[in-house]
Amino acid sequence: MSMLKFLLRRTLQGVFVIWGVVTVLFGLRAVSPGDPASLMLGQGATQELVERVREVEGLNEPIYVQYADYLGSLVRGDLGYSWRSEREVEMMVLERVPATIELAVAATVIALLIAVPLGVVSATRRGTASDYGATLFSLLGISTPNFWLGLMLILVLGVWYGIPYPSLSGSGSVPIGVGFVDLPTGRRAVGFGEALMAIVQEGSFGEMGLWLKHITLPAITLGTYFTALITRLTRSGMIDEFGKPYVTATQSKGLPGVLVRYKHVLRNTMIPIITVLGLQMGTLMGGAVITETVFNWPGLGLRLIDALGVRDWPLMQGIILFIAIMFVTINIVVDALYTYLDPQVSVE
Repeated sequence: MSMLKFLLRRTLQGVFVIWGVVTVLFGLRAVSPGDPASLMLGQGATQELVERVREVEGLNEPIYVQYADYLGSLVRGDLGYSWRSEREVEMMVLERVPATIELAVAATVIALLIAVPLGVVSATRRGTASDYGATLFSLLGISTPNFWLGLMLILVLGVWYGIPYPSLSGSGSVPIGVGFVDLPTGRRAVGFGEALMAIVQEGSFGEMGLWLKHITLPAITLGTYFTALITRLTRSGMIDEFGKPYVTATQSKGLPGVLVRYKHVLRNTMIPIITVLGLQMGTLMGGAVITETVFNWPGLGLRLIDALGVRDWPLMQGIILFIAIMFVTINIVVDALYTYLDPQVSVE
């Protein structure tokens, strides 16, 4: 099967997955208690006004008609309007995407910078204190809930040691859009791209420093589980590669151990790591909900929690649908990349 046919088949499978997500979301809204029209208008609305809204929004139609209308709107790219803010859902979703992507990428970078060297050390020094320490770190990282870790980081660094961290309280900064405004000085850093442009155009590193100050603890919190996972995967993969004949052959030729370890063994170990990396990026996008809430990070997760609190169903559906689309897309890209990196993997 050619790569084009493989991508078409995976895309078709992804469409069915998205359709399943849409159906489940619509079903949950249909069976949830409460009248959507009353939720849109609030408690002070008259019954006449509620009935009028129900008629305008099509809420008095049979459930299958509402479902067909909803699918038709999605096909046209119309996610509807938020019941509370009366804004287009797609705009409310897209304006929070950069912050969530920044957090997911930062967590991934931190995980790779820590996990790969730690896994290499653990694999090459089996049975030593370094190996036991890396194994213990992996066990703790996988077992620790990220929301608890975030709260502990805030408690230890922000409260006990008094390290200033603007996003921990309202005294230093407040979240605006996809960035933060520093109230005392009026300085604003709107995401990584804005901070990078400040360096290129003005030679100023202040915005980048402010961005790093805000994103460090959330990224560590979100990336801890990922770090532990990659550490264990790197260790087990390298141990498996060390036992293969090509390693013995390269060592018998007199190649330095460092060259064998990093050019051959680690390179072959990176193939499954890349696969897990892609899959975890989708997981990080969806799993950032709690981390964003703990640190007041202005991403999709925080907006989803806010929409959940006021039962803004169109906004909730739009955010979850976007996360599902991102997850499916990342899976397809990773599958294609995996078959490209490893010719032994069939696209059948």
